[in-house]
Amino acid sequence: MGELHVRSVLVTGANRGIGLGFVRHLLGLPNPPEWVFAACRDPKGQRAQELQNLASKHPNLVIIPLEVTKPASIKAAAASVEEHLKGSGLNLLINNAGIGNNSSLDNVTQEGMYQMYATNTIGPLLLSQAFLPLLKKAAHESPGSGLSCSKAAIINMSSYAGSIQDVYLWEYGQALSYRCSKAALNMLTKCQSLGYQEHGILCAALHPGWVQTDMGGTIEDKTRVTVDVSVRGMLKVISSLSEKDTGTFLDWEGKVVPW
Repeated sequence: MGELHVRSVLVTGANRGIGLGFVRHLLGLPNPPEWVFAACRDPKGQRAQELQNLASKHPNLVIIPLEVTKPASIKAAAASVEEHLKGSGLNLLINNAGIGNNSSLDNVTQEGMYQMYATNTIGPLLLSQAFLPLLKKAAHESPGSGLSCSKAAIINMSSYAGSIQDVYLWEYGQALSYRCSKAALNMLTKCQSLGYQEHGILCAALHPGWVQTDMGGTIEDKTRVTVDVSVRGMLKVISSLSEKDTGTFLDWEGKVVPW
């Protein structure tokens, strides 16, 4: 299982939790990317302080303002990344930004469902569309005919909660709108894998585990994992993905998650 070798990577929702974990680990690789683009909603705000501290120490880290529910913001982010890359492509897009709640069949609202889909499903769709030209360029620049994340890839951060076959952690909460948005994201990933394969772009959905983050809640459970363990595992999985894995749904240990 090789180490990840990418010239450029973009991580959304990068100011905390799993996104920040990805940024830290990418910067700490023996051969770190030439460019790590860390996108978040408010780069100068208090919640991005850790990201700002990292950027002051790592000249290859560029913080990009991004609101994933606003097409104009996505377009501006893509233009900014393209400017930094100076004619090269983007190897890896990690659609990590997401929101969650514990809505139930009884209390879920139209507005709540809209908001969840806008961030968790439509956001990754629009980002993938906006960065497709740069991903295509990276695939074209890379030698060989196979697919890999070192060449060009879209990784959508999904959740076992989106599995229809095995409704994960139902006993802890229905999380209705969240589950539906992640199930839809899984279908988007499958469609992207079919549509983008001809362009040399690998697409996969990852379940990071039940991670100890603000979004993951405060319930204590022996199956919970730290951000460090989750991200380390996912980067190992990402580095090993090949053509046979495009369109799959895997967890942070590389195990197949049922649709």
